[in-house]
Amino acid sequence: MSRTPILVTRPSLPSLADVVPYLEKIWESRVLTNSGPYHRELESALGRYLGVEHLSLFTNGMIALMTALKARNLSGEIITTPYSFVATAHAILWNGLTPVFVDVDPRTLNIDPDKIEAAISSRTSAILPVHCYGTPCDTGAIQDVAERHGLVVVYDAAHAFAVQDAGGSVLRHGDLSVLSFHATKVFNTFEGGAIISPDQATKDRVDQLKNFGIVSETEVIDVGLNGKMSELQAVIGLLQLEQVSDQMARRSSIDARYRNALHDVEGITCLPEPEGVKRNYSYFPILVDERYPVTRDGLYDRLAQEGVKARRYFYPLITDFPVYCELPSADPKNLPIASRSAAQVLCLPIYPDLALDDVDHICRVIAKGSDA
Repeated sequence: MSRTPILVTRPSLPSLADVVPYLEKIWESRVLTNSGPYHRELESALGRYLGVEHLSLFTNGMIALMTALKARNLSGEIITTPYSFVATAHAILWNGLTPVFVDVDPRTLNIDPDKIEAAISSRTSAILPVHCYGTPCDTGAIQDVAERHGLVVVYDAAHAFAVQDAGGSVLRHGDLSVLSFHATKVFNTFEGGAIISPDQATKDRVDQLKNFGIVSETEVIDVGLNGKMSELQAVIGLLQLEQVSDQMARRSSIDARYRNALHDVEGITCLPEPEGVKRNYSYFPILVDERYPVTRDGLYDRLAQEGVKARRYFYPLITDFPVYCELPSADPKNLPIASRSAAQVLCLPIYPDLALDDVDHICRVIAKGSDA
């Protein structure tokens, strides 16, 4: 067992020796931001790697999500999930829109398409689903609902870097998809994000909005913001892209190790592996139910005693926070599956340099339950 604390995730970093030559070129060029050469190079390289054509880089995923909603000129209400990081709902509020929360599917913990239709009102303009833990949403069913009611679909794909379904990249679904390149993600630029657009005209609008709404030296066409990725962030991304496939393969081995060791532990459920999906193994969530000898929080504390920092992710629900809890759609009675899952979920450590011996130790602690 390593003496180093085992965190739920640990950022992957390029070699400092690899970074220094890039830094010297940035210093020599004096181009630090504003769509410099490394920014353009990373945008193209990511497009090729992900199999998407119209990708816009951002300084972080939150600003990318805010911009995606702004780019579609939405109004009124946006239907979304309570089972996500709070940035999903914050981006809605920052645009002067109202989130409407619906329950999730018990197998995937993604938004339940069957619940969306009942939540649609005359004020609904869009659906904001989340590919939770990198598992694709039921994109076909969501698109069917959207088309019947004339709604925009913007996917929060923060967890879904390089995830593919039977038709290719999941980023092709909906009107826009938004990625996060935060340090905790499979692919990171320390902070960063991207919007994937369906066409060049939409990308052009996104790029204008992330640069204050500027279209020329003397013309500003809209109320934009400053969402540009810097050259330093782009360099980190270029270096990370060289190793991300190997890192996902390593994550796959860790995922398999967990599943093999935990599948017979009563009261512990690993989320099912989605069929026909190329995963990125971004998280390893388990659900701790009443059959297990201690509560989820009891297991969380026990792992912490062993130097293992798991994470109750997502807990609390977005709808439990004061800014959202008074909304009618936030009533826990409307969200039984999301509420139960938030009370049971525990994300175990998974990152490329996590030793398999440490994975085995974590599994032994869990298997022993209250006697550990």
